Amino acid sequence: MEQEYDIKSVLEYYILAGVDETVDEIPFTLTSETVKTVVAPLIMPKKQTTSSPSNIRQATTELAQETASAYKSAREVCEQAHTLKELRKAVENFDGCALKLTAANMVFGDGNPNAKVVLIGEAPGADEDRCGIPFVGRSGQLLDKMMAAIGLDRSAYYITNILPWRPPGNRTPTTGEIAVCLPFLRRQLELINPDYILLLGGSSANALFDNQEPISKLRGRWLEYKKNNGKTAKALATFHPAYLLRNSGQKAKAWADMLKLHKEIVDK
Repeated sequence: MEQEYDIKSVLEYYILAGVDETVDEIPFTLTSETVKTVVAPLIMPKKQTTSSPSNIRQATTELAQETASAYKSAREVCEQAHTLKELRKAVENFDGCALKLTAANMVFGDGNPNAKVVLIGEAPGADEDRCGIPFVGRSGQLLDKMMAAIGLDRSAYYITNILPWRPPGNRTPTTGEIAVCLPFLRRQLELINPDYILLLGGSSANALFDNQEPISKLRGRWLEYKKNNGKTAKALATFHPAYLLRNSGQKAKAWADMLKLHKEIVDK
């Protein structure tokens, strides 16, 4: 007897797993004959065709143009937002990032809008996508404990992500997705005007400072983030709490980073 499936549930499962395209409408079994039919055209010598270099570059140029256009649109949107409330509404209405199509909710920043400390992660996870609030899952609960240990809670700091939408299946964001969404983060930092930035994981540090250094080399070092008003904020990178849940042996290093942040705040 054939098992019946709820189509909507199946599609939601595929989206969460990161599946974004189908191969064919009709399923089939790969017999030796079908393998020959499918594979043969791939291994047969291709007929030489003449194509100009401009044709080869066209696809890449089109993708780059779309990303650049979305980035420009994001910047224009940010320039019109003069408060966090206005920026949040602008991000909700923004259609230039495809991640919005697969996410359940837009996840904006949370916490004190006048905070002197801003925490930045990479992207929302499944729990955050459901609630629309950053860092509410297991990693968020660990982070809350870490911050509470140095006397800070969400009434004292502000927390956000590089991306306001969850990538399907928690996959790594593309450089294009990060580029398009980065203006939203930078505008949040302009509006909040913090003295300190805590970067959670290498991805957030690399995105904000446009580098490719691993978190093992970045963590524990004070960096300088330049604001549009000419002033600077001290930025400190540390391990992402999700990484600490998988690698408890690194918690001592993360605790050392917390103490460094605390000392800097107290001594100022």
